[in-house]
Amino acid sequence: MARPLILVTNDDGIVAPGIRTLIEVMKELGDVVVVAPNSPQSAMGHAITINNTLKLEKVTLDKDLSQEYSCSGTPVDCVKIAVNEILNRKPDLCVSGINHGSNSSINVIYSGTMSAAVEAGIEGIPAIGFSLLDYSWDANFEPIKSYVKQIAQGVLEKGLPEGVILNVNFPKLSKEDIKGIKICRQAKAMWQEEFDKRTNPQGKEYYWLTGKFVNQDKGTDTDEWALENGYISIVPVQFDLTAHHAIQQLNAWDL
Repeated sequence: MARPLILVTNDDGIVAPGIRTLIEVMKELGDVVVVAPNSPQSAMGHAITINNTLKLEKVTLDKDLSQEYSCSGTPVDCVKIAVNEILNRKPDLCVSGINHGSNSSINVIYSGTMSAAVEAGIEGIPAIGFSLLDYSWDANFEPIKSYVKQIAQGVLEKGLPEGVILNVNFPKLSKEDIKGIKICRQAKAMWQEEFDKRTNPQGKEYYWLTGKFVNQDKGTDTDEWALENGYISIVPVQFDLTAHHAIQQLNAWDL
């Protein structure tokens, strides 16, 4: 039987250590095609490029790969162009990451890593977004490689419910200190934001967005609790944003 076809992308850029680690692991599971941004695209969410052109360049960063491309667009652009212009069939799996930094809780909304996975899900491709709670460029991905393989292999073998994508976050721990995997819900949390107002040498004002992450959720079944307590969190997410529980209430308005 043919090996699975795996599409790999990210939002930190094609040369980021996180995606290079992910490629290394995915090569053990199938035939890998890489389409990733040519520069960092963190916090781009589900943005797509419509008012500019897209550039796609074939690169050779891994001698074992025959199809590796850098794209001038967003993570979602990368998935779209891969599906429509590069691949000759639908991939068996799309993996995005491994992100340098957390995409737990509300961060899933802003995440380019997760948006790429969600776009794959929209295309009917089983998809996973991987993130490590370490923002350093030199983050150590070695302790989590076996878990990345285990989770990806599980999706390849068992599939996912229609419209569901996995948001996987790893605590910054040694392999010996990781307690295991927990299936979680997304914690209710938010960013308390401030804008640092400054003045440039020409006298013009500008702003830096700053803030702190506040977890308002005391539940022990959330991704935040799992990560704080030494577990890998897996949250099944979906792109159907309908608040189904509110439909009956709104119908009562007799609009």
